[in-house]
Amino acid sequence: MSKYRKSAHTVYQLHYHFVFIPKYRKPVLRGEIAMRFRDLVREICRSNDIEIPKGHISPNHVHLLLDVPPSLAPSRVMQAIKGKNLNHLLRDFRALRKEFWGRHLWAPDFRRDPSALI
Repeated sequence: MSKYRKSAHTVYQLHYHFVFIPKYRKPVLRGEIAMRFRDLVREICRSNDIEIPKGHISPNHVHLLLDVPPSLAPSRVMQAIKGKNLNHLLRDFRALRKEFWGRHLWAPDFRRDPSALI
């Protein structure tokens, strides 16, 4: 039986699968950086009532399957995860600042043309 979550007036089960990559697909998510990234993602998800059923961090990309409350838009979830990780990782690891100048650690998101959905 699937696991449903409950809030005051709703019963829900919203799973989103996010895949994102570092800029230029550089394999930087290794060792201490990957461990720190994982801890930050867990902290952000815990503070926003987001559960992580599955996740995988490879050196050049990240897969996250997240169970998100209906009050949070997927774009806000990614904004929190990518934005806070950017600040913390660039502050804690000076080598990343040299590789990713301009304070851009993540590659731009793929945006689908809305007219293609019709």
